[in-house]
Amino acid sequence: MNTDTKGLSWCKKTLYFFGLALVAQYTMQDCDLESGRIRLSEHEAHRLRRRSAQGIVLVLAAQGGLGVLAALISWAVGGKLSGLSAAIGGGAYFLPNALLALRLLVGLYSGAPASVAVFFVGEAFKLGSALALLAIAVWQFGDWLVWPALLFGLVAVLKGYVLLLASGRLP
Repeated sequence: MNTDTKGLSWCKKTLYFFGLALVAQYTMQDCDLESGRIRLSEHEAHRLRRRSAQGIVLVLAAQGGLGVLAALISWAVGGKLSGLSAAIGGGAYFLPNALLALRLLVGLYSGAPASVAVFFVGEAFKLGSALALLAIAVWQFGDWLVWPALLFGLVAVLKGYVLLLASGRLP
């Protein structure tokens, strides 16, 4: 708790919401110091939900764009099979990630309180699904998969978030 020059008491909290660190300053009437919770007005909650949804959609768009770019580069450099391998590698991570993003967006706008357990279960499902899709790809298409291209597509999709961090485009 701090006091400014006008004698108002205020507290400063850092909120972590779907991976975004938001620093907020509130008057003491909005802070519950015993429970460590902050009460948001309806307007503040709406702004936080909108900003979080924008971040989720931007990350998903960057990952998808980099996956397509990796497939096109692989196609241009190594031919049709390389392009398809890169698309399979990128899709193996992008599809489960898109499902998790959809689940997070639905939860964000449903009004239900955010749950860390739901997030971690979703992450475990995403990683397990990505591994299963890669295993299915190897089982079904192992004869003609181009491994460097598959890994290039996978890594490109994984690094979509880094592209947004580097460009400063995260909300």
